[in-house]
Amino acid sequence: MKPLENADPKWLSRAVLLVGATMAYNVVEALVALWEGHRAGSIALVGFGLDSVIECAAAAALFWRLRVERGGADSEHIEEVETRVHRFVGATFLLLALYVVAQAGWSLWSRSVAEESLIGIALAVASALIMPLVAWGKIRAARKIGSRALEAEAKETIACSLLSWILLLGL
Repeated sequence: MKPLENADPKWLSRAVLLVGATMAYNVVEALVALWEGHRAGSIALVGFGLDSVIECAAAAALFWRLRVERGGADSEHIEEVETRVHRFVGATFLLLALYVVAQAGWSLWSRSVAEESLIGIALAVASALIMPLVAWGKIRAARKIGSRALEAEAKETIACSLLSWILLLGL
């Protein structure tokens, strides 16, 4: 998918809004999960908070890419930024996969059981319900503006919602 020559400004604005909202949500999610995970002694919640930091980095890169297009850059520059951001989002996916493997390995090795946390449960429920809707909106916007990077970042948002369900089951 190549960025569209004349992307619809309405969809570009929606994409910026969705990515900005994702960043803001992930910052709050990270802070709450890290704080509550430390307080409750929950490795699962701390790991979930670290995952939110990774997702925030991907969203920040995408926010930059969308701002470049919104700022009126020429299509060649947009394509160059799109490619860089797409690769960066791919790298964050790898970090996410490493996190999941390391978290699972550590939990098995240490035979740790997730600690119960009402705040953690509420956070997991909120993320499990909100993130699929946000991802759907980003996928739709990605197709309308022709952004593979946005579509990849939306899939990372789907991974976040799946991790939320896993965290919920663990808590």
